[in-house]
Amino acid sequence: MTRRAVSPIFLALIAVTALGGALASLDASVAITAGIVLLVLGGWAVSLCLHEFGHAYAALRGGDHSVRAKGYLTLDIRRYTDPVLSFVLPLLLLLIGGIPLPGGAVWINHHALRSRAWQTTVSLAGPAANLALGILLTIAVSTLSMPNGLEWGLAWLALVQVLAFVLNILPVPGLDGFGAIEPYLPYEARRIANIVRPWAPLALFAILISVPALARPLFDLSYELFTAIGGDRSAAANGLDEFLFWR
Repeated sequence: MTRRAVSPIFLALIAVTALGGALASLDASVAITAGIVLLVLGGWAVSLCLHEFGHAYAALRGGDHSVRAKGYLTLDIRRYTDPVLSFVLPLLLLLIGGIPLPGGAVWINHHALRSRAWQTTVSLAGPAANLALGILLTIAVSTLSMPNGLEWGLAWLALVQVLAFVLNILPVPGLDGFGAIEPYLPYEARRIANIVRPWAPLALFAILISVPALARPLFDLSYELFTAIGGDRSAAANGLDEFLFWR
């Protein structure tokens, strides 16, 4: 897969997530709340790395071997553009509003990819990683016996992954859904998209946070998908309440 070792920072994020899970398993309300916050924030950071790794690994398979030299296959979150936009901002937005803003980006040499189909595959590989992780977490919650706090935290983290999948596949410049269709668009549409790409996702998420009526259909779709893969809405709601403790 790659000759480089997995980043110790990624392993540290897994350790933080595991610590959160351990705290959430304790029989104390303060520990449960703190544990769920750590579990979800750590798990979200881990998923940001896996999302970008998905893009990079698909690009490698599609012909762009530069992703290896760029360190994208090490799961090091620092490699995915600006640390604030890649890491800090997504964590803050999740903690403040419960909305999983996509994080960093990998720079792919699209000219090295073998076809437009591979360009689409590269774009969809990131959201697919979120959906796969959401499914795995849902299976764990539904099949394993665990303390309530851990169950709530994992259920909310699973729903966060489903939300990230749905939001990422929107055909908005700067999001992966647009990247999937971009190779097939005329030149003028791609030119305009390049102009708005830097701020379009932030504008979208500002609208979603400030205008609940516009956000509701996307959240409803995410909840339906979450239910379809076996998600426990009640457990996820409890996890969200603990996660957004400040409310």
